[in-house]
This record gives sequence, C-alpha cells and structure tokens, in this order.
Amino acid sequence: MDQKLKIAKEAMDEKKAVNVIVMDIRGISAVTDYFLISSGLNQNQVRAITDNVIGRMQEAGFQLPVKEGYHEGRWILLDYGNVIVHVMQTAERDFYTLENLWHDAKVIMM
Repeated sequence: MDQKLKIAKEAMDEKKAVNVIVMDIRGISAVTDYFLISSGLNQNQVRAITDNVIGRMQEAGFQLPVKEGYHEGRWILLDYGNVIVHVMQTAERDFYTLENLWHDAKVIMM
C-alpha cells in the first residue's frame, strides 16, 4: 500500500471520518493513481479531518502542493501527486457521487 494512503487514512480515522474508501484509478486517469475519499458530518469535522491529514503528511515529509475548498469546508481537495484526498460533507458526497463517476475504478476498503 502507498505510504501516503496509509498516513492519510490513519489521520482520517483519528478524526472519525465516515465511509473512507480508496479508489484505484491507475490506468483510468493520467492525473493521479488514487482517490482517498471520506465524509464528515459538518464543516467543522471536514476541516478537522483535513487539518489532521495535512499535519500527519507534513510530519512524514510530504508537502502539500494544492489545497482547494478549505474556506467553504464542504468539499476539500488535497493533491499529493499520486494521491488526491477528498474530504466532503455527507450531502456533497451524496450529491456528487465520485464513486459512480469513476465506476471503472477498483474500490479498496481500508
């Protein structure tokens, strides 16, 4: 398993992220290898999950090149190159259904 995935997943678990999955999109997208997707119940939890992921990744030496959506706290994207982290409020995740948009991807439960 990719070290970035492992660290980010553990950071999500520490903040009680909901329905955490990994989507292996290698061979489907040239943008990245994996999506790590989780939900939070509200804006505060989404930001807390995100902050913990960023902190744990920085401790491991991974710098964050792109962070989007933090101010709104509804859908935050963290781009770590081969791993893109999505932390979404439940309503946004239900509406956008990334799992359905990338239905050809292999879903890995961690």
